[in-house]
Amino acid sequence: MTNADFQILLPEIVLAVFAMAALLFAVYTGKDKTAPMLTWITAAILAALAVWIGWNGEGTNAAFGGMFVDDAFSRFAKVVILIAAAAVLVMGEGYMAKRNLLRFEYPLLIALAAVGMMVMVSAGDLIALYMGLELQSLSLYVVAALRRDSVKSTEAGLKYFVLGALSSGLLLYGASLTYGFAGTTMFTGIVEAAAHDIPLGLLFGLVFILMGLAFKVSAVPFHMWTPDVYEGSPTPVTAFFATAPKMAAMGLFARVVHDAFGGVTADWGQIVALLSVASMFLGAVAAIGQRDIKRLMAYSSIAHMGFALMGLASGTEFGVQAMLIYMAIYVTMNVGTFAFILSMQRDGQAVTDIGALNQYSKTEPLKALAVLVLMFSLAGVPPMVGFFGKFYVLQAAVQADMAWLAVAGVIASVIGAFYYLRIVYFMYFGEETDPLDHAMAPAQWVFLMASAAIMVLGVVNLLGIEGPATAAAAALVN
Repeated sequence: MTNADFQILLPEIVLAVFAMAALLFAVYTGKDKTAPMLTWITAAILAALAVWIGWNGEGTNAAFGGMFVDDAFSRFAKVVILIAAAAVLVMGEGYMAKRNLLRFEYPLLIALAAVGMMVMVSAGDLIALYMGLELQSLSLYVVAALRRDSVKSTEAGLKYFVLGALSSGLLLYGASLTYGFAGTTMFTGIVEAAAHDIPLGLLFGLVFILMGLAFKVSAVPFHMWTPDVYEGSPTPVTAFFATAPKMAAMGLFARVVHDAFGGVTADWGQIVALLSVASMFLGAVAAIGQRDIKRLMAYSSIAHMGFALMGLASGTEFGVQAMLIYMAIYVTMNVGTFAFILSMQRDGQAVTDIGALNQYSKTEPLKALAVLVLMFSLAGVPPMVGFFGKFYVLQAAVQADMAWLAVAGVIASVIGAFYYLRIVYFMYFGEETDPLDHAMAPAQWVFLMASAAIMVLGVVNLLGIEGPATAAAAALVN
């Protein structure tokens, strides 16, 4: 343990120390009176760390004997995670304050969850992986149940906790099998033990680890918690669930399969391909019957994780690059979509029924146009940026001789387009209904418009994320 180790871990240490210091400050002062200030300070620190990591990071550095890896891959994931967390805190602050939910614990739990996610994507060891995963999960269990007087919110937190504990158990069992057969918890040692002829016990360990991680990305058949948790949690918390943790979980997924089991891509490629197909189709079909926009976005996220997993299933460097580009675009789309969902209210009360959007374009033409752009992008309609995200993962599947997976993806995408386009239909051609409130917080308006603008303007060069994604994929796979 040297100074260099702590230097590599500095962003995580800064964020963790801030969260603990702010917790003490809030307890010894006015508690919830400090919540708005803490929210803005936390968002500023998250954004500053994203800039710091993006500008200062170079090369591949390992800390604590390889347990923590700082490379281009982890830095790409961390920048997306931190920006998403900061965006959600800023655009949800007014919503939480208005409904008396803005307690001082909220921004601090988001900060601690972000620390866990940063450790997850940098893990070079099964123990570091589990520590990051649990720090993230324990924070998210609490924020899911933040609305204490709501039965649905309490149910969401409890379901997430119970099923999360089950997935952690599966992951730990897989990790113990892996340790037993590889003789080490380090990814560098595991990849040597599983280089060519993988022992049966190690294969079982891999399967159990993938099952635990599939729960975290809400891939079918480990998706059952997602719709209830999305619906029951306060909307800013749902926005957080739909963005940063998804990027972290996909980053961890890629880290495990390539760093620890990179020599047996054929073995785990089949499992990931199956998860991908199941997620794409269930997400596409199940969302059709949803009237609640938060439940609809839950099934949408399941389908999108299926597409991201398609990139990973290819087992190639280009597949990892495609997955990273897809996740960055997906997070951007979701930030904009949830900025709009947060503003949906009638007479000051939050509304989540998609029927409330009938004829929305008549009263709010600019916002309706921004939502139309985001829905087209989520559906993968060209020339929106969302189309290029899907094109990349489909291309990765075809290059890896998985044309059947690409065909399945196209079919699922066509089915899924129905429920996105139905929202557009309601806004422009629906029946006349009581209009939604015109009021929209400035931060929500900015994120909605910025996200929609990125979906249109990003077609030029994907706003420069292609280069960093290529470097990140090369750092992981090689």
